[in-house]
Amino acid sequence: MHEFSNEHVQIAFIDEAPVGTDLKQPILLIHGFASNHAVNWVLPLWVKTLVEAGRRVIAFDNRGHGRSTKLYDPQDYRVELMAGDAVALLDHLDISCADVMGYSLGARIAAMLGKAHPARVRSLTLGGLGYHLVEGAGLPSNLAEAMEADSLDALSDPTHKMFRAFAEATKSDLRALAACMRGSRQVFTEAEVAAIALPVLVAVGTDDHIAGDPNRLAAIFPNAQAANIPGRDHNKAVGDKVYKNSVLNFLSLRA
Repeated sequence: MHEFSNEHVQIAFIDEAPVGTDLKQPILLIHGFASNHAVNWVLPLWVKTLVEAGRRVIAFDNRGHGRSTKLYDPQDYRVELMAGDAVALLDHLDISCADVMGYSLGARIAAMLGKAHPARVRSLTLGGLGYHLVEGAGLPSNLAEAMEADSLDALSDPTHKMFRAFAEATKSDLRALAACMRGSRQVFTEAEVAAIALPVLVAVGTDDHIAGDPNRLAAIFPNAQAANIPGRDHNKAVGDKVYKNSVLNFLSLRA
């Protein structure tokens, strides 16, 4: 992995490209809460799939996650700051504009990138996030307390147990995740969504009860389409073939 510094935050990232082919537009991948670049994008073969499609692929660990700096003040995890890390990484790599795909919290960060820095974004793919971009902030608000619980056994709520077990499996810093959950819950208004004129793909599993309705969100954007991933919940949709094919087709429209 490589690293760079965005002010006081060290960001770890990978930068993979095809060999011996004409490079298509680079794509920036932004992972979800309690995950990291490897779990969200390498292990489900997203990086391999996109590189084989001719893409230069950049994926990074969000602040508070993976090998990037851990912070413990919720204000350090406001979505605009996390989107700022993405812009700083593009600057570091001298990339003026990229396709951007985020999943769950990463999709919220990607949407903020499209809102605040539209000139840097060629298209947006929002995975695992539907109408809860506008309403409900996605993950439950008391998930921070689940990160701070004495143990997994102390939790009874299935969603809390799922994310705490996932956080432990990814060897995450639980205190940093609690701060991230408290600080990154900014929602968009429908007017703010409607002002994002970029091409957008909203991809959500049909059994995902966390993301919100993808069709309802896609209808607000002026230039968006929805992909419903059959029979997949919030976690299992990530590596699904329908999701991958939908993204490849979406990206090919601007190849």
